[in-house]
Amino acid sequence: MITSENLKKSTGATFTPTRLAQFLARRIACYCDATQPKRILDPACGDGVLLNAASNILTNVKEVSGYDTNPDFLKVAQLHIDTYHPNIKGQFLNEDFIEMAPSGYSLFPSTLFESHDIVIANPPYVRTQILGAEKSRRIAKQFNLTGRVDLYYPFIIGMTNCLKVGGILGVITSNRYLTTKSGADIRHFLLDNYDILEVIDLGDTKLFNAAVLPAIFIGKKKRKKNVTTGACIFGSVYEVQDKMEKTKLVERASIYDILNEEQPGKYRVGNIVYEYKRGIMKHPSKRDDIWSMTSEAENNWINTINEHAAFRIGGRFKVRVGIKSCADNVFLADWSKENIIPEAEVLHPLISSENINPWHFCKEHATKVLYPYHTDTKPRNTINLEDFPLTKAYLEIHRKQLESRKYLMEAHRAWYEMWVPQKPYLWKLPKVVFPDISLEPRFCYDDSGAIVNGNCYWIVAQSESERQLLLLIEGICNSETMTHYHDLCFNNKLYSGRRRYLSQYIERYPIPDPNSKYSKEIIQVVEALNATDNNATKTELEVKLEILVKSAFGILD
Repeated sequence: MITSENLKKSTGATFTPTRLAQFLARRIACYCDATQPKRILDPACGDGVLLNAASNILTNVKEVSGYDTNPDFLKVAQLHIDTYHPNIKGQFLNEDFIEMAPSGYSLFPSTLFESHDIVIANPPYVRTQILGAEKSRRIAKQFNLTGRVDLYYPFIIGMTNCLKVGGILGVITSNRYLTTKSGADIRHFLLDNYDILEVIDLGDTKLFNAAVLPAIFIGKKKRKKNVTTGACIFGSVYEVQDKMEKTKLVERASIYDILNEEQPGKYRVGNIVYEYKRGIMKHPSKRDDIWSMTSEAENNWINTINEHAAFRIGGRFKVRVGIKSCADNVFLADWSKENIIPEAEVLHPLISSENINPWHFCKEHATKVLYPYHTDTKPRNTINLEDFPLTKAYLEIHRKQLESRKYLMEAHRAWYEMWVPQKPYLWKLPKVVFPDISLEPRFCYDDSGAIVNGNCYWIVAQSESERQLLLLIEGICNSETMTHYHDLCFNNKLYSGRRRYLSQYIERYPIPDPNSKYSKEIIQVVEALNATDNNATKTELEVKLEILVKSAFGILD
């Protein structure tokens, strides 16, 4: 007999867990008229778990339709409906929904157009470019999309066009669109087409085996686009590193018990502590802004910070990513362990996520970078391998791998170059460096000429006045105040409370007036922090810094 478990094992597919399907169906049911007959669609139904949950929980279901490209999955889905819901008509089609979906740009409307009352889905989390160039171009043309997009975006467009006006969409997707610049188009589309009812960021709950962090969106399709939608429920669940004794926290049997709570707070599931936030999301006045959840008091706090800002970091400085070699095993090494050691002139200290701390980086870190560029010329100048025989001998060993980087070769670059080398002449200038992902802010100052790895970002000063601003920025960014601002405004965490310090966020950090007495004192404190290795002194200075930052932003208690 065909079973879901057998298919999962044989295909490696990841289906929606039954309890998550039931949770989503119950949330959808809160917004449905129990007396009205319902046609339900799942465009990527797999073994039909979402349709089965909806059939169990929603009333007056007359018909369910499922699409999937795997016929074995569809047999299981059909079997579930026939066995447990004999009064419901089941229609399961071995088709690619994207190929069949109404795009909104066709002269010949699909029979699916506005034909369903509810769409419940967990579409694939795949970047369109992974599908291959031809299919990606076809999808982009069909749905009028540009740039790199996740496959769930055209799914959302197609599902929306399948919904009747007033119909309900309940969908599980990656949470990236909530808080990233690349998700702006999806946010625009959802704001245009739906009265948004609920958004639940499932964070690092690990509810199912997917490589991305999931989120739930529930909305009612609007009759008119661009009509402002009201505030909606916004929830999130993330693991936190809580210092309180875990035995003192409220215990719940599972994440689902937390999600069903009305009261936000910290809960313990086994030995893991989760913070559950539940509130109202007020849609931003600027359509490109991210979606986040803040209370009135938090909004007032954010506004006070913003009112005391003289500039945003992105208004004065470019936030740059570090080098990207696309062959780190070749270019990054503890060279004492290599048989051939390149010349000292091309081996440079490396600031990386692994050796960076607030204020300093570990200069004794064993890993150094082979940087095949002159660092004293402008514009960028690649070294001549004939002048560096040891470097040439070492690189020749890895030549096949380096030449396999087609994108670099197609750009007519030397086979031993890096893909993103940045501007070498800038390395020797004062800079502030910070990691892309971190539990806490780790902004450090460097004027040693070290090179920055691709898992970090950096901001460089090209004059003494800019260096002073850089020290002010370093102090603000390392403060608890700005960490709280980051969490409220950008709401983007990964597993176990790790924050994303993306350039698009850091560029929007507010900086107080550099000429104020508080800012001048912050710069002095930061100079002292950068110069000390004494932990007691550092702690004392950091306490003073926090008071100065709050004073500069007008939020001192």
